[in-house]
This record gives sequence, structure tokens and C-alpha cells, in this order.
Amino acid sequence: MSKPLIGRTLRRLRTERGLTQQGLAARLGISASYLNLIEHDQRAVTAAVLIKLTEALAVDLAALSGQAERQLEAGLREVLSDPVLGLDALPEEELRAMAGAAPNAARGVLALYRAWRVAREDASGIALPSGRRLLLPNEEARDFFHERQNHFPALESFAEALGALMGAAPAEMNHAIAQRLRTTHGVSVEVVPMPEADRRFDPATRRLWLSESLPREGRGFRLAFQLLLLEGREAMEEALAGHAPTTPEAAALIRIGLLNYAAAALLMPYAPFLAAARALRHDVEALAARFGTSYEQAAHRMATLQREGARGVPFFFLRLDPAGNVTKRFSAAGFPFARFGGNCPKWMVHHAFSTPGQVRVQVAELEDGAAFLCFARATHGPSPRWGEPAPMQVVAMGCDVGRADEVVYGDGLDLSRRVGIGLSCRLCERPDCRSRAFPPLEHRLRLDANEDSAAPWRFEKRGTP
Repeated sequence: MSKPLIGRTLRRLRTERGLTQQGLAARLGISASYLNLIEHDQRAVTAAVLIKLTEALAVDLAALSGQAERQLEAGLREVLSDPVLGLDALPEEELRAMAGAAPNAARGVLALYRAWRVAREDASGIALPSGRRLLLPNEEARDFFHERQNHFPALESFAEALGALMGAAPAEMNHAIAQRLRTTHGVSVEVVPMPEADRRFDPATRRLWLSESLPREGRGFRLAFQLLLLEGREAMEEALAGHAPTTPEAAALIRIGLLNYAAAALLMPYAPFLAAARALRHDVEALAARFGTSYEQAAHRMATLQREGARGVPFFFLRLDPAGNVTKRFSAAGFPFARFGGNCPKWMVHHAFSTPGQVRVQVAELEDGAAFLCFARATHGPSPRWGEPAPMQVVAMGCDVGRADEVVYGDGLDLSRRVGIGLSCRLCERPDCRSRAFPPLEHRLRLDANEDSAAPWRFEKRGTP
């Protein structure tokens, strides 16, 4: 795989800081013409220049990886391939140029497309009988967390201070939180039969009810959430500063997400959790056992370790249900999720449903050659009542295959044996895929009644007359 180039990322960072090529070149101690070649990916960057760039632009090496541009390119490719738009196939060079040279305009295109999809679906009958329109606050919330790499220093600092004040070890944290709720806030906690809800708080009587069907780690997390709801509002608003949600629903969803983040930071403090993750080589089950949390809680926390100067391995995180609906996702690893369609059927996240409780591992390679060590496990919650299936979901994570030696799930794997996957069937150009559900949007079908192909769809290569 070719070494990633940083030209467009460098150009974006320089422009955002109001620097000319001459000005930045002077800070780096190189000529403006050499910097111009770097920005156009015509010259490689030496280690010495990379270090000077991080200092001159006040960023770390991760910010120069081009992750934001790659994610933007993937979104543009998906949007502009929609057959309803009637566009010819855009060359990859144009997509890269748009994402790199005009990122704000590119994000505007994605926002307009998302709004258009909502309007189209609403016109097709998704409007409620009351006349209220179903908007997509969950998409806005996802973007909010994704754009901040799911890391919030204000919440981390508050949770650390609160945890230090309580001074409890991980095994005692649930008891310490319940005691603080009782002594500081006058909140009584009761565990009761409550099939219709997991948690309910009455501000008037200061009573907190937790469902008896919740496992211990589930109760602990909801206790932490309740404490942050009472004490962490100022830190939450600080984390939200500078963002104006477009609807009350989106605002509420983002605030709940921030409080969930703070609760996880309280139960799994940053520095101890990072040290444990490194020592245990990112074994999610072992981390969950050490901190008294669920598998999903530990996995989610592991994907938030992006503190300046103390970064963990960048992981992407995905949660989906048996119908393929993505209920949570974000990426600190540069994995380009499809925003508007399903995932690749060859990706092992779908296969994990067949082996609940077991971790499935795969080295997945995208069409551009980027490879990721992926691991996934199916989990299930309590059944609401006899005869109803327990809710099941898959929690999946992954990192760049170059970091596989830091992750226990890479042990014993032949990292050169990779499974080729795509963003989605409609965007994937692999001609021999037997798992393909749809033909690619930008290709003409090749149909022959005299021959049955092993692959479900055969198509002409792009540009074939």
C-alpha cells in the first residue's frame, strides 16, 4: 500500500490559520516552492519537516493524517453517485480536489443532500397524521460527536475531579456514586420491577428507580448518569459551546450523549483506563472486568482516548442491530462509514450475530488499499418479558492494521490475508463479489441470457463505451 500523502490536509490547516505559503515555509525553514510541491503531493515529507509542521500549525501527527478529508471524500462519492441526481461519474481527482480545497462547501453539499432526503421521504408518506415531520436529529448528533472525534476535554476534566473527590476504586464506584446521590442530593435509589423503563427519576420526591432486570454494570452506569445530570450540566454546556443544534430534539439528543460520555469518564477515568488498555493490549472483555462495566461501555470508552499528548490507539466504533440499522458510530481511525446506505455484507460485523458472546476478527481492506484490523461481538440485553426475543446488537471496533501489534485481537493473524470490502454495494467496484446485493451505480450492467455468472451482477468497467 502506498504511503499516505498529506498535501491537501496541510493546505487546509494552513488556510484555516491564515498563513501564506511563504509565511509557513519561513517557519519551517524550507523554500515556498518546496512547500508548494508538498501541498500538491509531489514531494514526500521528511520526519524533520513533519515535526516542524506539528509545531508551526499547533497540531499533532494524527491531525496530519488526512482522516477528515478521506471521510469527506467518501461522503461526496456516496452522495454524487445517487442516480436521482443524474450526474456522470465524477473522477476521483475531482472528489479529492473538492474535499481538500473546499471542505466547507463539501460539507454543505452533504448537509443539503441529507435535508433533501428527509424532504423526499416526508413527501413519500413519512409525515405523521398530526402533520409533524420526522426529522433526523440522530444524524445531527452523530455528526456532532464525529467532528470532535468523540473526545471532550471539559467533560474529562470534570469527571476526573469528581472521581478524585469520591476517591473510590473501580470495584467500589457504584456504591460511592449511590452514597453521593443520597448524602449530597438527597436522592434515594430503589431497584424495582419496571418492564417499561430502565431508569426513572422524580425531581419532586428525589427518588430514583432502576429496573431490576438491569445487570450490575447497567445499574452502575445509570447511577453515574444520574449524578452527572445533577452535577455536570455546566461542564456539559461547555462541551456544547459553539454549536447551535437546529432542533430541540437534536439539542436534547446531544446533551444526553454528552452526559453519557461524562458518566463513562467517571466510571473509567482517562489515565487509569488508558494505562490498563495498553497493559491489557486493548482486550475489551478484560477492561470491562477490571472497571466493572459492560463490554459495550468498555469498547465505547476505548474509542474516546484522544487526549492531546496522551492518545490511545485510534479506533472506530460501530453498533448495529440484526436488521443492519446502525444505531451508533464514530471513527477516530479514518474508517469511512457509508452515511446513507447499508454496509458491505462481507464485513464480519454481520457474521458476529451468529456467534453471540464470541469476538470475531477480520483484516478488512478497502478498495483504496487501506486495511483495518476489525473485531466484533454480539451482545444482548434482558428480555422484557417471556416470549419476546432479547434485544441483540453487535459492537464492532477496528484500527489501522499498522497498529495490530498493540491489540490482542491481532495475535496469531496473518495480516497479509485480507478480505476485500466496500463502503456499500452501490459504491463498490469489485467485479467478482458473490455477496453483492446491488450493482454499482456508476456502471452499465452486462447481461447475457446464455450465461449465468457466479457473481449476482456483472457490469462493464467504468468508461467502457
